[in-house]
Amino acid sequence: MSFVGSHVPRREDMRFITGRGGYTDDLKRVGMTHAAFVRSPFAHARIISIDTAEATQMPGVLAVLTGAMWAAEGRGEMPTIAPVRFPDGSPMNEASRPVFAVDIVRHVGDTVAVVVAETRWQALDALDRILVDYEPLPAVVEAADALAEGAELVHPQFGTNVTFVNTVGDEAAVRAAFARADYVGELEVVANRITANAMEPRTYLGEYDKSRDHYTLTASTQIPHLVKNWLADDSLRVPEHQIRVVAPDVGGGFGPKNTHYGEEAAVLWAAQKVGRPVKFVATRSESLITDAHGRDHVTRCRIAMSKQGEILGIEARTIANLGAYMTAFGPSIPAHYYPRVLAGLYRTKAIFCHITGVYTHTVPVEAYRGAGRPEGIYVLERLLENAARDLGIEVCEIRRRNFIAPTDCPYETTIGVTYDSCDPDGLLNKLTNLASYDDLRREQRKLRGQGIRMGIGLAGFVDCAGAPSRVAAKIGRRIGGYDVATVRVHPSGKVTLFCGTHSHGQGHETSFCQIAADTLGVPYENIELVEGDTDRIPNGLGTWGSRSLFLMGPAIARASGRIIDKCKRQFAHLMECSTEDVAYQQGVFELVGTDRKMTFTEVARWCYRGHDYPQDMEMGLEETVFYDPPARNTPSGMQLAVVIVDPDTGQVRVRNFAAIDDCGKVVNPQIVEGQLHGGAAQGIGQALMEQCTYDRDSGQLIAGSFMDYAMPRADDLPSFLFESQETLSPNNPLGVKGAGESGSIAAPAAIVNAVVDALWDLGVREINMPLTPRRVWHAIRDARSQEHSAGTQLPDGRWKADFRNLAATSL
Repeated sequence: MSFVGSHVPRREDMRFITGRGGYTDDLKRVGMTHAAFVRSPFAHARIISIDTAEATQMPGVLAVLTGAMWAAEGRGEMPTIAPVRFPDGSPMNEASRPVFAVDIVRHVGDTVAVVVAETRWQALDALDRILVDYEPLPAVVEAADALAEGAELVHPQFGTNVTFVNTVGDEAAVRAAFARADYVGELEVVANRITANAMEPRTYLGEYDKSRDHYTLTASTQIPHLVKNWLADDSLRVPEHQIRVVAPDVGGGFGPKNTHYGEEAAVLWAAQKVGRPVKFVATRSESLITDAHGRDHVTRCRIAMSKQGEILGIEARTIANLGAYMTAFGPSIPAHYYPRVLAGLYRTKAIFCHITGVYTHTVPVEAYRGAGRPEGIYVLERLLENAARDLGIEVCEIRRRNFIAPTDCPYETTIGVTYDSCDPDGLLNKLTNLASYDDLRREQRKLRGQGIRMGIGLAGFVDCAGAPSRVAAKIGRRIGGYDVATVRVHPSGKVTLFCGTHSHGQGHETSFCQIAADTLGVPYENIELVEGDTDRIPNGLGTWGSRSLFLMGPAIARASGRIIDKCKRQFAHLMECSTEDVAYQQGVFELVGTDRKMTFTEVARWCYRGHDYPQDMEMGLEETVFYDPPARNTPSGMQLAVVIVDPDTGQVRVRNFAAIDDCGKVVNPQIVEGQLHGGAAQGIGQALMEQCTYDRDSGQLIAGSFMDYAMPRADDLPSFLFESQETLSPNNPLGVKGAGESGSIAAPAAIVNAVVDALWDLGVREINMPLTPRRVWHAIRDARSQEHSAGTQLPDGRWKADFRNLAATSL
C-alpha cells in the first residue's frame, strides 16, 4: 500500500477532540507564578513617570519590572529579519518593536511594565495600583494620514513616517501599454486590517535554572528555533546554548505567531528575577491590542486592455500601513510578497507596482494567512472582472484569452517570478464543472426576473512558496529558506522523525509519517514525529508561508533513502554479497535470486550490535538532512462564490463556494481539503465582516473585543465544494507544492466580485472590504444617485491625489 495520496485519518485529532492536547496553559510547575502586563491606554504619549511603590506592596506580588530596568541591564528589542531598501539603495527607516516602552508609547497596548505575582488574579489586581503618568500626544492611524503634510511623526528621528519605498516592474513599459490600450479601467481598493484570533491565545511559560544558568521558554509559537535565536541575539541577550524553546500543541498560528513578542523575553527575565517559573496567558481583548495585525493596504490600480480583452499592462500604487514598529517579516510582505503575484495566472505584458510603507500609531503588522498574496490577487482579479463586464466579454472567456498554457512552464513573468508548473485552463474547466456554472448563470437570470439579486464571482490565483536561501538573501532576508529533518531508526525498527517545522493544525504528524512510511517501507504506525523542541531537533525555521511539506517532505525522503542505503550495506555485509545484489521492498531485504531475506527490523538490530558491520560504515541508523530547494514552487487555484444580496438592507449571504486547488502531488487529500476550508473561511471573513477598526482621532482600537470584531460563524458559511488538480512541481522530488494559504488567497476577490456582479446594473463598481450591510447599502444608494463613467482613463493628476478617505469609509 502506498500511503502518499491516501485518505489517512489525522492521527493527532484523537487527542484534540478528546481534550488530551498538551498546550502551554495546561502546564503546571512547582512554585509557578503569573505575569500581567501594563499596557498603554493611549495611542501616542510620553511616559513622564511610573510609580510602582503601591503595587509592590499588594498581596502576592513578587516583582514589578519596568522598561528602565530592562534597558539598564543592556537588553534589547525584537528584530526585523526582512528589511527593505529604498530605490536608491539606502536602508529603510527601521524601528524595531521594544520589549518595554521606556520614554514613548506608540500604540494602544504598547507594553510599559510587568507584574509577577503568586496568582494571575493578584497580578491583574496589582496593575491598577501602578501609576503611570502619561502626556498624551497626537496620533495618526490611517496610512494616508501618515503621509499628509504636518502629520504627527511616529518616530521623529526619521523626519518622516515613510518606512520604505519599493518599486517592482517596468514603469516605462506600463506607460507604453496604457498609451496604446483600447480600454483602461481604474479602481481604488482597500485590503482591510484584520487579525487572526487563533483559538489559543498567546501563552508563555518562562523557567530559569540558576544551577546551570539556563532558560527554558514554553511558547505558543510557530517558530521555536527562530525565537531561540532572537532571544539570544536581539532581546534577552544571553548565549544561545543557555536557551531552550519548546512549542507543544499550538491552537492555531496563521502568521501572527510567526514573529517575536516581548512577552517571550519578559517571562524568562522575570523568572530569573524571582527565581520561580512565570506564566503569561493573554486575554482576548489584550490579544486584539498586542497580537500582530495583517493586511491594511490602500491602492489605486488600473488595467490596460485591448478591445479583444488581452491584458496589456497593470499598474498599482499602494500605501501599506505597517503599524508602530517593524516586525520580523512585516516590511517584506507589501514590498516583496504582494507585487510578486500581480501577474496571476495570466500572460501580462507589463506590470509596475509602487509601494510605500508607513508607520502609524497602531499595532504592528505581520504575516497573516496568505501574507501579501491575497492583497495582490485582489487588485488583479477585481480589475479583470470589472474589465470583462465593461468590455462585454464573459468573465470566464476573458480569463481563457489570457491564461498561461501548461507548455509555457517554467514561465517567467514580466517581474521576474518563475512559475514551475501550472494549468489555469484546467483549473477553470474543473471549477465550472464542479459548480455547474452554466446552470448558475441560468438561475441568476431567472431570479433577477423575480427581483432577487444573485451574484457570481470568480477569482484565480498563483502563489509563490518555499524560497531557497539564495533567493531569500537577494531580497534582504536575514534567515535562509532551508529546513531540517533527522530520521532515527531505533534498534527495534521503530522510527522517530525530528523535524524543524512545527504543526499547529497542518497535520504534520500524519502527512510526514506517510512520506516516511512509503520511503522506508515500514508500517505507518511504527513512526512518530517530534517537532517544536530546540533541544531535541538540530535546527529549523518553523512553519509559515506554505513551506512545510515542500521542504520537509524531500528532507524526510532523502534522509530515509540514506537509511535504506545503509541497511542495504549492512545486509550485504551479512550475506557476503554486493549491494547491487540486494533488493528491498515492503519492509524486506533479500539477496536477489535466493531465498535469503531479512526484515527491516532485523537489519536495524544488526546496525546497533556493533560487532559485525562494514568497516567503512558507522554504527547506528540516524540521518540528518538540511534541505534547501533549488527554486520556489507555485501553487495555483480558482475559486467561485455565489451570493444573494438584499438591496433594501445591504445584507450579503454566501450561498455557494467552490474551489479547485493545485498544490502539486497531494499527500493526504483530507488534510488538503481541511486546509482549504479554513483558508476560505478566513478569506470570506475578511471580505464580509472582519476589520481592526481604529478611531481616527484618538487612535483607540474600536474593535477591541469579540463584541466588536466580527468573525464568520458556521451559519455565515455554505457547504464548500473542493477538488484538487495535480500539476507536479519539478522543483522537488515529491512534486509537492504549498497548500496552507491557498484557500485564503482568492476568497476575498471571489466574494467581492460576486457582490459587484449582483449590483452591476445598479452602477456599483467597487465596495471597500469588509462588505458590511451598511457599506453595501450605501454603495447601492450612492450608485443610484450618480452616473458612472467606467472604462475611461482618468487624468494623471488622479494618481497624485491623496488617499485620505479611501480607507475611512464608514462601516
